[in-house]
Amino acid sequence: MCKPDATKNATATAESPASPAAVRAQFDILRDSADVNWRRMMASDDKKNDDLRELLQDMSKYPGANQAQLASLRAARARLPKQRYDRRTMASSALIDRYDAAQDSVLKIVLPIAAPDGNAPSERVRDYVEAIQLADANVVSYRAHYDAAAKAYNNYLQVHGEELQKMGGKYAGLQPLPLFELSQ
Repeated sequence: MCKPDATKNATATAESPASPAAVRAQFDILRDSADVNWRRMMASDDKKNDDLRELLQDMSKYPGANQAQLASLRAARARLPKQRYDRRTMASSALIDRYDAAQDSVLKIVLPIAAPDGNAPSERVRDYVEAIQLADANVVSYRAHYDAAAKAYNNYLQVHGEELQKMGGKYAGLQPLPLFELSQ
């Protein structure tokens, strides 16, 4: 006697990979991945900016500190968050470049003053300098991770855009996410 084919019954009851529920679930995962990568990147940048604020505050307490220069640097640092791109404005690579240049211009002045020739006046200042340098070195990595997640999202949106549109609600009118990499 032949046994019934169990795989036919399992296949009949399992969701097809192109079912609306599967498309929605996969898309939600890809969107969440892009969101998580964006938040990590922004949190790192926020922390770098906070560390820079604290470093400048600490530097003003040291004898012989150029208070006018530090005040100017504190003002420049305070403008950075307002200059930063967001998920809507980052489609403009010029805006990203302006933010990066503004941040770099502050860091190029502050870090050598804080730790001339790599010698910080205190352990606390050294820790801030190292944390800022590490966060700055990780910018490219954070952007690459975000881009990878955004590309997966965009590709899925391109392939399944019509299906997602038909779902309506938050799935209607979805747009591709902008990327950090230059368009070719």
